[in-house]
Amino acid sequence: MPPTPEEVRKALDVIFAADTDIYQQRGFQRRVGFGKRPAIIHIDLANAWTKPGHAFSCDGMDTIIPAAQALNVAGRAKGIPIAYTTTAYQNPTGPNSDTGLWHLKIPVEKLHVDDPWAQIDERLAPRPDEQIIVKKKASAFHGTYLTSWLNSLGVDTVILTGVTMAGCVRHTCEDAIAEGFRPIVVREAVGDRVPGVVEWNLFDIDAKFGDVEPVSKVVEYLNGIEPFVSRV
Repeated sequence: MPPTPEEVRKALDVIFAADTDIYQQRGFQRRVGFGKRPAIIHIDLANAWTKPGHAFSCDGMDTIIPAAQALNVAGRAKGIPIAYTTTAYQNPTGPNSDTGLWHLKIPVEKLHVDDPWAQIDERLAPRPDEQIIVKKKASAFHGTYLTSWLNSLGVDTVILTGVTMAGCVRHTCEDAIAEGFRPIVVREAVGDRVPGVVEWNLFDIDAKFGDVEPVSKVVEYLNGIEPFVSRV
């Protein structure tokens, strides 16, 4: 019988306590902090991940979606740039496939760009002036215009939500700090398919790549900043 999520969490707490000592002794777990010009990036909160019945379906949407909605409310009130990603392919199979080698590992053939599964969850309801980025790889930055778009607006901080924590969210966070942005991963707004994966990756990211913060603190930060004015 597989362990319950609570049993997994208790086991991880013991591991994290020991690992925290190692990281802190060696100077890890520093803070990047919030900048002055944030953007919100929702990673793959499209139907294939947010709703049941698909190979890519993830757990925890009863928490993730409301948290993402709360961030949108706070961000839109200040004119914060908001982007959504979905992972989808024009030619998922055949000799001209745009999946690269990823089809050797995961069922990307189930992610056709015209399929309703690839559309952003209607509960988030992207506005016409918000970006929807179709990516081919895990990171929202890889092979997309995300970096240039953020730079054109003078963004210094990226607030990250979405799925999966072990894949697309993690790789986006790693690439964000590599591209010179301050990554803030919102604890209640990320998820995955496998128990334990979320907590482990949040712990590891918080030690090395970005800050993991509760949605309440991120909303408080958004409420307290000056309205966003782009450099354009």
